[in-house]
Amino acid sequence: MSFFVGGDDGARPAAANAREDDKTHGLNRMRRTATALLLLMCVLLLACVVWQADHAWLAWPRAFAEAGMAGAIADWYAVVALFRHPLGLRLPHTSIIPHNQPRIAESLGSFVEEHFLQPELIIGRLSGHNAAQALARWLAQPENSRGVTGVIADSLAGLLDDMDEADVAWLFDRIVAPQLRTLDIARVAGDALDVLTQGDRHRPLLDHGLVALEKWLTSNADLIKAKFSEASRYTPAPLDAYIVRKFIEGILALLHEVAASPDHPLRLQFDEALQTLIVQLRTSAVHRRFGKSLLRDCVRHFRRPGRYRALLDWLRTRVIADLGREQSAVRDTLARGLVSFGRRIGREPSIQRKLNAWWIALARELVVRYRHLLSALITEVVKSWNADEVSRKIEVQIGRDLQYVRINGTFVGGMVGVLIHAVTLAA
Repeated sequence: MSFFVGGDDGARPAAANAREDDKTHGLNRMRRTATALLLLMCVLLLACVVWQADHAWLAWPRAFAEAGMAGAIADWYAVVALFRHPLGLRLPHTSIIPHNQPRIAESLGSFVEEHFLQPELIIGRLSGHNAAQALARWLAQPENSRGVTGVIADSLAGLLDDMDEADVAWLFDRIVAPQLRTLDIARVAGDALDVLTQGDRHRPLLDHGLVALEKWLTSNADLIKAKFSEASRYTPAPLDAYIVRKFIEGILALLHEVAASPDHPLRLQFDEALQTLIVQLRTSAVHRRFGKSLLRDCVRHFRRPGRYRALLDWLRTRVIADLGREQSAVRDTLARGLVSFGRRIGREPSIQRKLNAWWIALARELVVRYRHLLSALITEVVKSWNADEVSRKIEVQIGRDLQYVRINGTFVGGMVGVLIHAVTLAA
């Protein structure tokens, strides 16, 4: 998960190339060492042949050199034959990897499917880990959540840049509009009001409404007086002003009483009216028809010419501009939401168990449904590689160890040669 919290994507290919270069240098160094050892056996054999007539004991190092040469050459041939034709000679069963790339690809795909993509194996591994708790703890760290938010925000900006009016129309017609047609907006509004009134959550909203009404009455006293005078043409102006002033003072006094008393009768009447409205929104056919009519009008409104373009331009202007700022509201909101989400899950073992059960069931379903496709994908990808390039990469990865085979073959062959010479003399 360090991907989300740092790192330069451009540095990864450079680091991979550097590692491959190091392995290539190591392979060349070991190849030169194995070849030098073969040449050493050749020089030793030549020296023994020249001076053995004068020094009988040289038969022993000669036996070592002969067998060592044979072992070195045989292992060199075996190693080279895996990747190319030895000395360019197209001998049978050489250049094994390039010539058998399709078969290797199929075998690799089958091997992965049979030994790695088994549902029981994967589920057994996953079941032993509380992944939900680990994810929750990781998200609860602000720097991690900011990293995730950065990836989401960058993707969102790129998505909006790539979208055009036709894409918005397709999304609205295929995804949004069908959901709106089946949505019972009246019941949704009733449920929202029910949640709002639980625990007296609506009380602060009512208090703000009372304060706003008081400010409106105070600032519009002259307008009320003028309207009252227009409606009462035959009363004196001072009397109109007196009546309006007393009316406003009475209303303000009533508002203060309601604001100061949590159990005021008007508050109780307001609560009863809200509960009645909630029931009507949930059950009334009239409200249901009105809600459907409202949604149909919304759909028709968005389908008017130019609306999709206006919506897309609005989203681009607001969202991309916000994401481009150092203090982005979208990024901050997403980051705080992820941190809160992680902390909440970290405190709820029951939610962790449900999430673990859900994602393990999802993993099983994905493995069962797509394991054959993954195997086929591996096979097709390996088949599509250039055979010589594949051979070169494999040689770079394991060629250094294969050069040790050549070196060991030289010494083992030499010791076997000495042993054979000893047995021959004993016989």
